[in-house]
Amino acid sequence: MDLRLGPNRSHRIRRAALALLIGAGVLGAPVPASAEEGGEPYIDRLAQSAETPAMQWSDCQDGFQCASAKVPLDYNQPHGDQIELAVIKLPAADPSRRIGTLFVNFGGPGPSGADRLRERARWPWLFSDELRSRFDVVSWDPRAVARSAAVRCFPSVDEQLAFLGSAPEMPTAAGQDAPYYDWSKEFADRCEQQAGPILNHASTANTARDLELLRRAVGDPKLTYHGISYGTQLGAIYANMFPSRVRAMVFDGSMDFEGNVNGHDGQGATVPLDTRQGVADGIAATFEAFLQQCSAAGPRCAFSSGDPRLKWTVLAERARLAPIKVDGQAWTYSAIINAAASLSQSSTYPDLAVLLQKLFDAGTTVPGLLPVARGASYLGNRTEAYHAIQCTDSVVPTDTSIYSRAAVSEDLRVPYFGRVAVFGTATCAFWRGHDADRYTGPWNRRTAAPILVLNSRFDPATPLPGAYAGAAQLADARVVVIEGAGHSSMYVPSTCAERTKREYLFTGLLPPEGTGCAIDKSPFD
Repeated sequence: MDLRLGPNRSHRIRRAALALLIGAGVLGAPVPASAEEGGEPYIDRLAQSAETPAMQWSDCQDGFQCASAKVPLDYNQPHGDQIELAVIKLPAADPSRRIGTLFVNFGGPGPSGADRLRERARWPWLFSDELRSRFDVVSWDPRAVARSAAVRCFPSVDEQLAFLGSAPEMPTAAGQDAPYYDWSKEFADRCEQQAGPILNHASTANTARDLELLRRAVGDPKLTYHGISYGTQLGAIYANMFPSRVRAMVFDGSMDFEGNVNGHDGQGATVPLDTRQGVADGIAATFEAFLQQCSAAGPRCAFSSGDPRLKWTVLAERARLAPIKVDGQAWTYSAIINAAASLSQSSTYPDLAVLLQKLFDAGTTVPGLLPVARGASYLGNRTEAYHAIQCTDSVVPTDTSIYSRAAVSEDLRVPYFGRVAVFGTATCAFWRGHDADRYTGPWNRRTAAPILVLNSRFDPATPLPGAYAGAAQLADARVVVIEGAGHSSMYVPSTCAERTKREYLFTGLLPPEGTGCAIDKSPFD
């Protein structure tokens, strides 16, 4: 589907010239005529007063180089207190053909970008040899995350793990809400008491300003960027704060930007964040795709015998009565629903099928413990950073009765998965951090280059309708659909999608209208 606004003839000529310049190794691209009309193109001025960081790169194992970059804590005081960002780079494999730097944000928000680049820089379906030969691939820990002025809400790791591990399960029936809200409020209070000044400067707008300084620091005249999941929100904000600085941007697993920040038509204060983003619908559609892929796989999928859809209904309803004990662990209804909703990474579908079959076979037992050791999944400050950034960026309801009522209505509208989207961001109702510089729009400033949007057909975290909505809010974007289930091309391997992304990043030219991509194989192959 072509969502561009229709560039005029001179714009097309300029874009053709851009392709020739890039092919010759010239990174910069001219600002389109539409952006030049009426004088100087819009640019956010707060970052302009800040000094460009001086980064000293040093080897940090496995071919990577690491550096730190000083940026202002508060861009209203660009020469005041500074924070340091942890930055990592995998240099271009073929320096003679190097185009420039590809900045990557892997999403979240909350995970370490530096760690994720180490883990994933050589995943061929995400960064092919051809792509890595032409770009230095760079990521970083955004402000408030991991090694970059981390939001820390606890005095020690032991206390962090103990508190986060004590989180009540997602409420599944009326009367179970109060402990969940009490815990969420205490978490927000602890962060207000412990986190320090970064809590009020953690907005994505400030991370976009940081990204602009990093672009300047590496010497690229314009930004080349790959944003995944939440990284698309960062990309959209950067594109509208620095539209003339855009060389090429890929939004992968993309969002409804206005819906995420403000909500449409007053939804921000009345509809929970993930509910208005259609996350429950995305989970349900992706789970249905999982069941269909499982049936088609036959014996290669452990949950395929009989009717998987009917088996799921039986399993879920049985778990409402009492937890189901498997391998010495008691799985509650809430735990099973959350496990079934964890559909982002398609490579985990075989393991999910094994688990569901074991639970189906096991029957019910007396109530027991939660199925996992919660503390094991809370490394670093991912949970704290997620809330510090997301709760700062977005308008959300602050009346808990809104969440409680929505849980009931969404449960009816989207059975099993409706309340997952209701309670996923309920802590934001109590959040104390506030950043006066958060970005609230507009989203349609004309960028110096068009934007490529990739989204899987069945995405549990960034549903396809939201990707289309976000693309329509941008001035010049085109959506390419990956015909698979899972979250973004990072977790839905598609050689076609990587090639489409790569060719766009090389040339700055969008793929033809109507382009779509198949996945490389079924998760059960």
